[in-house]
Amino acid sequence: TIRFLEKADPAHIQFAVRDRPFERTITCVKDSAGHAGFRFKEGRINEIVEGSSAARNGMLTDHYLVEVDGQNIVGLEDEEIIRIIKEKERVVTVTVMPAFVYGHMVECLGSSLMKHMDHSKPTEM
Repeated sequence: TIRFLEKADPAHIQFAVRDRPFERTITCVKDSAGHAGFRFKEGRINEIVEGSSAARNGMLTDHYLVEVDGQNIVGLEDEEIIRIIKEKERVVTVTVMPAFVYGHMVECLGSSLMKHMDHSKPTEM
């Protein structure tokens, strides 16, 4: 039921509607060395560190990183993605997409649109 919405102040209700059925959001807690528990190349996750929070929370290989804490990272170089992850405190939330879906999306977007995507950090409302 949505009774809590009926009681809430309408000025403070916010919804984010996403039609992305193949995307998964995974929360990773960095280890003592500051690692999030997975490795990637060209945005594609190719290794999960055994025993890491990424492994425990269901991170899978052959998926692409598409967001870090709500920030779009599609089309960014690995070095930039690493910088974004490193600047996060201890907890990092990543959104991933299966390689077959990502490949189709990129093919449909075209390389020119990929270069002009908004990669700004999300703002608080």
